[in-house]
Amino acid sequence: MSIARPLHASRFAGARWLVLAPHADDETLGAGALIAETAAAGRFAGTIYLTDGAGSHDDGGTWLARLRHREAALAGRRLAGADAPRPVFLDWPDAHPHQPGSADWRRTVRRLAALFRARCVDAVAVTGAEEPHCDHAAFHALARAALRVSRRPVTLFDYRVWTDPALPPARTTLTTRAIPPGQRRHALLAHRSQTSAAYGPGFRLARAAWRMPSRDVLHLSRIADAR
Repeated sequence: MSIARPLHASRFAGARWLVLAPHADDETLGAGALIAETAAAGRFAGTIYLTDGAGSHDDGGTWLARLRHREAALAGRRLAGADAPRPVFLDWPDAHPHQPGSADWRRTVRRLAALFRARCVDAVAVTGAEEPHCDHAAFHALARAALRVSRRPVTLFDYRVWTDPALPPARTTLTTRAIPPGQRRHALLAHRSQTSAAYGPGFRLARAAWRMPSRDVLHLSRIADAR
């Protein structure tokens, strides 16, 4: 198994990093420390969300999608500061990813590739392919497809939300600087629709998930290993 090295002491310390999060709250759960570190260094290119988030409540719809957009923007400011880049939402239907090769899939691949170029991205962090949620796996596959057509040298890293962050082993594994627990918790609580009963019955993050690690673990994706 590879030995993790600090991001700030690696060749990716000077990279412009983009975070891809399937849902609003995954950015904090899986990549909050990465966002904070790269933003502090002036190397954060922003966060892109795959889904509209409207599936977290039985009566969700446009109102919930708008709410989760606002929550994500607030969480981003709590992690990256007042000048955090405005998040981008691809607004795929929550928990119903488009099929690879479909028109919606191809359109999203092109849009992602264009964002990589427009934001001068050098490294992308996305949920791992083996994550159990369909949206997490779909965003990983989309990122891989976008890299192939981006016409820009971009390195792909995996982060974990619902699987062991120590797996799988990779040729290069990075760890971020520690984020203060209070800052990460403050960002997570921006997602009030996911952490409270304020908006009626629906998904709730288990309290155990609130105890987030101080550092993120990033694995060089196998697509990058193969280059």
